[in-house]
Amino acid sequence: MLPLRDENPTYRFPVVNLTLIAMNVLVFIYQLTLSSGELEAFFLRWAVVPARIFYDFSLGAAMTLLTAMFMHGSLLHILGNMLYLFIFGDNIEDVVGHVRYLVVYVVAGVGASLAQIAVAPDSPIPALGASGAIAGVLGAYLVFFPYARVQYLVAIGFFVRFIEMPAVIALGGWFVLQFFSGLLSLASVQSGGVAWFAHIGGFIIGILVGLGCKAMGCRVRQLAMPLYEQYLYR
Repeated sequence: MLPLRDENPTYRFPVVNLTLIAMNVLVFIYQLTLSSGELEAFFLRWAVVPARIFYDFSLGAAMTLLTAMFMHGSLLHILGNMLYLFIFGDNIEDVVGHVRYLVVYVVAGVGASLAQIAVAPDSPIPALGASGAIAGVLGAYLVFFPYARVQYLVAIGFFVRFIEMPAVIALGGWFVLQFFSGLLSLASVQSGGVAWFAHIGGFIIGILVGLGCKAMGCRVRQLAMPLYEQYLYR
């Protein structure tokens, strides 16, 4: 399923969200200018290497917890991440404000990397991408907008259809998929592939931050209609 848009208006310009998207795109464009050898060295230098963080921690290693969030391994990787960030990030920035949104993004991204390191501390494989930080955005979105409608494109072979569902189902289902995929990957967690536990960790952090923000007084300007009313009156 590919998210296309959400029926959730914003009330201020998402300057931080668009800046984050621009930074990710610019770094990826820079990656395209590198040779294969230079790109490998770039990944080894600036991506998160769990074994380096766990056994040889330094300021340089700590910096990779930030820099890895702006690196991507392929065109599909960055397109998928930026699509999710574009659709869901503006609403969270709208609710919590520009500065706090940046804090949420960075905290979720760093926490996501630490969650992946906790699962595979001996791994020498570089981990990179904005997925963990974006998972935090999705977790916060679930807290603030559980009933917001999200439109998806579903394509299975020749079957193509547009569907809408509330965020509590769409994002809840996304998390369940990440969780069970993570469990299935435990046997091969050090052999590369998707960093499922970064997604899981980022999502949980996003939920906790969202709940904390609501407890401290963050208010949603326009809550979506309750789920039963959507089905009753639509």
